[in-house]
Amino acid sequence: MNVRRLIPTAAVAGAVALGLSGLSACSTSDAADRENGDKLNVVTSFYPMQFLAEEIGGDHVSVETLTEPGVEPHDLELTPRQIGGLGDADYILYLKGIQPAVDDAVTQAGVKNTVDAATLTALEKHGSEAGGDEHGHEEEHAEEGHEDEHEGEAGADPHIWLDPVKYAEVAKGVGKSLEKADPDNAADYAKNADALVKKLGALNTAFETGLRSTTTKTFITTHSAFGYLAERYGLTQEGIAGIDPEAEPSPARIKEIHTVAKENKATTVFFETLASDKTAKTVAEDTGLKTDVLDPLEGITEQSEGADYVEVMESNLAALQKALGAK
Repeated sequence: MNVRRLIPTAAVAGAVALGLSGLSACSTSDAADRENGDKLNVVTSFYPMQFLAEEIGGDHVSVETLTEPGVEPHDLELTPRQIGGLGDADYILYLKGIQPAVDDAVTQAGVKNTVDAATLTALEKHGSEAGGDEHGHEEEHAEEGHEDEHEGEAGADPHIWLDPVKYAEVAKGVGKSLEKADPDNAADYAKNADALVKKLGALNTAFETGLRSTTTKTFITTHSAFGYLAERYGLTQEGIAGIDPEAEPSPARIKEIHTVAKENKATTVFFETLASDKTAKTVAEDTGLKTDVLDPLEGITEQSEGADYVEVMESNLAALQKALGAK
């Protein structure tokens, strides 16, 4: 993963900003008549954060995302315009540990209402072979001071949004933070957050029910992004490479995958829409397996199997049911 040394904000002071303006208080009664400049100007790092901001913020926010559709978020490089504009945001929502360039730029921006989604739930460590039948994951909500704990969690898996339960915990935290950032519209943020949490609860139930009885519990993927999902639903993720989708698998790991597939009756090698399917196809050909898409939901494009987070996750569930032999 390439980490680009960012241009200091002062060096791009003359750059055109993101079109963000200061927060102005306004009531829900005149929401329909407001211009964008009167809304809470929110900047998000990539799609999973954008979805939360839009769903919970509703008509009271104007949302910008730093990662355009189709861009692989892990290696995002920010433009001077994006870096300079961050300081003008009213509210920033990002996920530390996914995008080094964003982590650095957010620190430079120094915006008061900055929320790291990783502090809103408990992070876990997952290797390239995550999951299993054990359910030892932490269920408690993040407490105050969890941010300091997160800072020291080297190697923690940041893909929390792929577990609907953890994503719901993050949604609750985002709702509360928006209430503080824009108190005049707090009631609407609370209502929208509750509605989203219910949606995610229904999604969790669908996964629990749909994956309860399967021929195999093992799935193979080129991107080890599904550790939380695997652990939540009693599955075993066998990653060809690691958490970084650009990582090349070792010959020894590929040999292991061959053995794992045979012993666990795995049928499918999953790849994602924003990265090359070359490795998946090579492994599948060598082992006689099929290939299919399991979307880590790092961005929505025309190739996505759905228009938003919930729809794509439902497509992921259908793909897993097919691959695992759901009964």
